[in-house]
Amino acid sequence: MMAVDFKTSQTKDNLMRAFAGESQARNRYTFAAEKAKKDKQQMIEKVFKFTADQEKAHAEVFYNHLKELSGETVFIDGGYPVDIYENVLDLVKKAKHNEYEEYGDVYPAFAEVAKQEGFNKVAQDFLMIAAIEKIHGDRFEKLATLLENNELYVSASTERWMCLNCGHIYEGTNVPPKCPVCTHDQGYFVRIDMAPYTDPEML
Repeated sequence: MMAVDFKTSQTKDNLMRAFAGESQARNRYTFAAEKAKKDKQQMIEKVFKFTADQEKAHAEVFYNHLKELSGETVFIDGGYPVDIYENVLDLVKKAKHNEYEEYGDVYPAFAEVAKQEGFNKVAQDFLMIAAIEKIHGDRFEKLATLLENNELYVSASTERWMCLNCGHIYEGTNVPPKCPVCTHDQGYFVRIDMAPYTDPEML
């Protein structure tokens, strides 16, 4: 470990790169959510929005570490993806790829630099957020698999599904075209094991 002035550190640059990356991810997911909504894939829309909100929280963590530089400008270089696709499956797949890249490569490398420069709390935050990005990647991977296999609303065996609009639980192998309670589109249904705030006893 070496004592490094934060203002001249690589960690300062990496924090700004991470802030920029998380900010862009938030916007990409917001755009992807709009596309999913347009295609009547409301459940996927909600997943993108849910993830976008968490990316905002990550951006805030990184940004707050830069507080002592308030009023200054940090110049960085970096590469950021352009993920503009007409197909929702492609948007989900690219989201998965980007989340796994942050988890497996980018943030662990940033954490190692921070640790070497003596910024242990920053290193810890990079690693903890990397672990969250893996959760995001796993979720997108599951969605991509279901979409690719045409199993988002169909199952070979009986499943339980929740309508994200009204909370109705449907049991069967094929989700109905409309929720029998609130008449919202099929796109609002999600497998119960992927539903937010589900009581474990329901699984």
